[in-house]
Amino acid sequence: MIDYSLAAPEIFLTAAICVVLMVDAFLRAEQRRWTYTLSMLALVGTAICSALFGVDERLTTFTGSYVADPAGDVLKLFAYLIVALVFLYSRDYLEENGLFKGEFFVLGLLGLLGVMIIISGNNLLVLYLGLEVQSLSLYALIALNRESARSAESAMKYFVLGAIASGTLLYGISLLYGMTGTIELGPLAAQLAEPGGLNVPTVLALAFIVVGVAFKFGAVPFHMWIPDVYQGAPTPVALYVGSAPKIAAFALAWRVLVDGLGPLHVSWSDMLIVLCVLSLVIGNLLAIVQSNFKRMLGYSTISHVGFILMGFIAGTEDGIRFAMFYTIAYVLMATAAFGMILMLSRKGFEAENLEDFKGLNARSPWFAAVMLLIMFSMTGVPPLIGFYAKLVVLNSLLEVGLVWLAALGVVFAVIGAFYYLRVVWYMYFNEPVETAPLAPATDLRVAISANGLLLLALGIFPGALLNLVARVL
Repeated sequence: MIDYSLAAPEIFLTAAICVVLMVDAFLRAEQRRWTYTLSMLALVGTAICSALFGVDERLTTFTGSYVADPAGDVLKLFAYLIVALVFLYSRDYLEENGLFKGEFFVLGLLGLLGVMIIISGNNLLVLYLGLEVQSLSLYALIALNRESARSAESAMKYFVLGAIASGTLLYGISLLYGMTGTIELGPLAAQLAEPGGLNVPTVLALAFIVVGVAFKFGAVPFHMWIPDVYQGAPTPVALYVGSAPKIAAFALAWRVLVDGLGPLHVSWSDMLIVLCVLSLVIGNLLAIVQSNFKRMLGYSTISHVGFILMGFIAGTEDGIRFAMFYTIAYVLMATAAFGMILMLSRKGFEAENLEDFKGLNARSPWFAAVMLLIMFSMTGVPPLIGFYAKLVVLNSLLEVGLVWLAALGVVFAVIGAFYYLRVVWYMYFNEPVETAPLAPATDLRVAISANGLLLLALGIFPGALLNLVARVL
């Protein structure tokens, strides 16, 4: 029998989205804060459902197409936290720039629903369904500012490239189904583990699937959309795109490559090595020459994807755990970085260039210190979480003998330090262009401060998060 309680978070969030959508339709512009409040309550309610109906072991329902496990519950809880921070960081910016619309919150919740479906997908078509729910929400979100030609261009680029990637993934799924007769991950892995499971059609299907997964991660050479979307989309949307979907990308790779195609690890790990090396090289080198901070964060994302892929390349249990640890660490860092951009922005002004951070220490020593923590964490400076995240994934490569790839990761981590430390130089060693002190709302001030301090706390005590990941995965 179908156990609906396992899918209680998804069911609750779907109902909450309908409520938010209906209520928003009857609100006037000056009442739009109710949409924000209801959206935050929807996230709280969904988190409560995940806590109440969480599981201690792997369980499946809906004829095996939905899986509930402790790792999925943890990923969902972090996804709720990140989306709540996105809504909080974005609220004042949206109001000041005339973009405080119900569509932002409804589409944000729909994108979260897609993330949750991907996390719990135990069937290739269910995973594809979750991916499309998330992607369609992102296409519309990127074009939220209908008066901006740049936003429309970014949305169109992402839509066209995303459609190609989705078609590629679906074609790979159809090939696997044609050869194995199943789309469920467990039976698929069992069939591929049998003698003769690795053949030319299987490798072809695997290549198409890896392309689809790599696009959602933003790995080179399927990265073209990331810098354009980060720069062209409204900053709240860039914050959303750069955070929660990365959790979904990890879950997609974990479910498909490890749970479904685990017996073919030797084949897909070779493909991932190429993607990893290209992402490290292209991401770091192109980030150096950027003057737009959002675009720099885009190329930075690509380089971080290279480190996440290292855990999958190792293929060990520790490697996958460390990849999950790095993903969580990265989304916390990215959320804080975009939050700082939103806090520095004001009506008619986007703090999206590196020069906009000039003299931040003179304007606000505290938030300059918070930004320092964020940049140092992304660089990998101890004792911040970014350092430990890089350390553990590099260690997973050393354990399987991939010393050269670990050494390459160290080299490009050092190269990447240049463009992060350049932001610090602007903040502390330049005179401010804008002299007005920062005066963000109290809740925004507290949230960004807590976000930055969390990077330090998890770096000093990484065992808390690492033990949680090891216990559930």
